[in-house]
Amino acid sequence: MMLIVDAHCDTLTVLTPQGRDLGTLSQRGHIDIPRLYRGGINVQFFAIFIGPDNYHDPAQYTKEILKLFNKEIQRNASSLLHARNYADIVHAYDSKKICAVLTIEGGEALKGKIEQLESYYTQGIRGLTLTWNGRNELGDGVGLGPEASGLTVFGRQVIQKMVELGMMIDVSHLSEAGFWDVISEIRAPITASHANSRFICDHPRNLTDQQIRVISESGGVIGVTYVPQFIDLSKPSIERLIEHIDHIYEVGGISCIGLGSDFDGIDATVEGLHDASIAVPNLENALIKKGYTTGEIEKIMGENWLRVFKEVCG
Repeated sequence: MMLIVDAHCDTLTVLTPQGRDLGTLSQRGHIDIPRLYRGGINVQFFAIFIGPDNYHDPAQYTKEILKLFNKEIQRNASSLLHARNYADIVHAYDSKKICAVLTIEGGEALKGKIEQLESYYTQGIRGLTLTWNGRNELGDGVGLGPEASGLTVFGRQVIQKMVELGMMIDVSHLSEAGFWDVISEIRAPITASHANSRFICDHPRNLTDQQIRVISESGGVIGVTYVPQFIDLSKPSIERLIEHIDHIYEVGGISCIGLGSDFDGIDATVEGLHDASIAVPNLENALIKKGYTTGEIEKIMGENWLRVFKEVCG
């Protein structure tokens, strides 16, 4: 049976403001446990998103979301398991539970302290998106434009420590200069949890062919994302998203493609990709229609992410 992995959502950020919890089916947002089960998703990466509203004290905000996450894990212990390593994923699958992998989106959460990264790892965080769109202590985000700088000295120290600890390095949102700094600094699988092909859709958040090729060569994975403006600037659709998959396959091969919805981090959705209950079945059908084999679909839907998670996180 195919294991399905979604490598990015912002659901933890919106639960409290929207009056939601993970265990209850909601008409709001995109992800909760009933919808994950309905959509067949076995492993969901939950990001703690450090956005502009939380820059005043990002470490405190991260602490609050960690507390919320742990409460949700305890409340839904019969259906949700916090995965810290690959063995946890196997155990969850055997127990018919959904795996929650915890990540942070935004290096501001470290507050310039490498010890904070180690603390987050101890608390079960297994991935870090180095920047959002702006600048932080680690480096510049893509939102600063073509003149953006790369990683800082601290940013280089952080990615070295992440390799040592066993954490997934996520270059989504990172400036191109920062991307190449990561590539030059370490030898480990590089991930882009939620990004598409810039060749298909010329958006600065998407990846160039050269970036795709290098991520693939590192053994990493790109989570194709359902963000409408990253799919097409005028007419986003499932069919257009499949074109992104086709192109990434052509450039980097089948082993660098995964899923990274960005659910609950987007306001608008694409028809057929409305929420976690329907997105994967619709994507699977579209891939079958396009002629992808069962083995190729299994890699895209989860095998590639599981391989990287096992290699990096143990």
